Amino acid sequence: MKKMLSGNEAIARGAYEAGVSFASAYPGTPSTEVLETIAREYPRVYAEWSPNEKVALEVAAGASYAGVRSIAVMKHVGVNVAADPLMTLPYTLIRGGLVLVSADDPELFSSQNEQDNRHYARFAKIPMLEPATSQEAKDFMVEAIRMSEQFETPVLLRTTTRISHSMGIVELGDVADQRTPSVERHPAEWVMLPANARVRHPLIEDRIRALRDYSNTSALNRVEMADTSLGIISSGVAYQYAREAFPKASFLKLGMPYPLPDELIRDFAAKVDELWIVEELDGFMEEQIRAMGIACHGKDGLPLCGELNPDIVRQAITGEAVHSPVQHALPGRPPSMCPGCPHRGLLWALKKNKCFIAGDIGCYTLGFLPPLDAIDTTLCMGAGINHAHGMSKVFGPGKEKIAAVIGDSTFFHSGITGLANLAYNRGAAVIVILDNRTTAMTGSQNHPGTGITIRGEQTTSLDLEQLVRALGITWVRTIDPYDVKKTRKDINEAVASEGPAVIISKAPCVLLKSRTVSGRRLSVETETCTGCKACIGIGCPAIEFKDEKAYINGMCVGCGVCADLCGPGAIGGAE
Repeated sequence: MKKMLSGNEAIARGAYEAGVSFASAYPGTPSTEVLETIAREYPRVYAEWSPNEKVALEVAAGASYAGVRSIAVMKHVGVNVAADPLMTLPYTLIRGGLVLVSADDPELFSSQNEQDNRHYARFAKIPMLEPATSQEAKDFMVEAIRMSEQFETPVLLRTTTRISHSMGIVELGDVADQRTPSVERHPAEWVMLPANARVRHPLIEDRIRALRDYSNTSALNRVEMADTSLGIISSGVAYQYAREAFPKASFLKLGMPYPLPDELIRDFAAKVDELWIVEELDGFMEEQIRAMGIACHGKDGLPLCGELNPDIVRQAITGEAVHSPVQHALPGRPPSMCPGCPHRGLLWALKKNKCFIAGDIGCYTLGFLPPLDAIDTTLCMGAGINHAHGMSKVFGPGKEKIAAVIGDSTFFHSGITGLANLAYNRGAAVIVILDNRTTAMTGSQNHPGTGITIRGEQTTSLDLEQLVRALGITWVRTIDPYDVKKTRKDINEAVASEGPAVIISKAPCVLLKSRTVSGRRLSVETETCTGCKACIGIGCPAIEFKDEKAYINGMCVGCGVCADLCGPGAIGGAE
């Protein structure tokens, strides 16, 4: 049976066919659909959203220790969060197959950096597979589980945005039985005290050598000999670009880019006149191949940043300018928070208070754009609270107005420890938790504050106000961000208070069924409108200006924030 699947859907199918019992993840583009597909299509596989990627990998490891097959899924920057357990996991005994899926994001379509996570395989000394099609995404997941059990190691399955989201025809396979969990005790292999870890380290080095031998003979790596004047070594989606650019060249396609098949590479290199290594982002394979003493080209012609495409590959190798058909650019459409977003009025109020606003990862990051211009820093999940604390400490009390904003899902992910530190070390910043009842930017996934699991089950819901007070914050207030005047008053009081203050801005995402806005479009009384343009200061895409007067278009959902800001009182009612 054949089916059209995206790469992410194919990875989910591969987990199902491989007999995986446990799947965990934290949502993040381009990886999110893997777990969503498992939960929707393959209910025999237990799936759960974890508060963060470190937890996701650790619970998957626990399931593996019980003897069942498990996967942990995350986007590339999530592996940074999971790096602590990842570096030690290879030292431990893997009972059930354990696969870490890393979805990298060349071109930064939805990410804060462009890191190349192939380095993590080399850093952690674990094997890595990299699919180039949806079919391979499914098949490589099955192989990764098998390899994990054969070599008793975690396996990294690396994909990229193009592979994760592109569709392809997939031949479905047989479904393996799930393993029955059991309790075994292996303290020498699972308790990584120095004495035990010291013994385990040489085993990792022996395993890498065995994996290199395996890579040299594995069908995951294949030679496609043709015109020997040009040989190309490539993997993943870069292979597709290179194959399209040079259909008559000879290829060594690597499905297992780490550890590299050294003998296979030497043999292939000896058969071609000119050797190119075509890979996106870093020269990961190129550096290792050059270290073997093999002459080759790669990043001396290909870019280090962004995605490749056939034209870029062709021009780099031939040196000739490629004249592609003219493509007319689409009109510019800068990203924006949705009409009626509960974050908009809150950010406007903070900015009016002249606060320096340390931001975080989420929809509210878009508040840095004009006309709001309301976000001053964004680094990584949870960093905003810590930025605000550090700044408040060096400035001292009362010198500068320092605030931080963080979403509810991001707060559960990595903001709790920062807030505990703020309270413990008596920081004076104002922290705003933007509680919109979902993980909005990645597609409205649930989290520990929503009371619903990915399987749709009712569960405990963390009370943010109680949690914040338990961390040692005494000035805590929950507000309705749609009440702009009251919001600004509460922010003024928070800024004026001594010590740390936390505001919980509570209103559901406007895209949720539980949203609190009316959904009815507001209108402007043109005779009353003075054209002061105060209403467009919040950056709502539903507000336009026509003939020097405000006009509210069909995107309006009736949140009323603009009406609160309208001095002449020209906005109101519903059409």
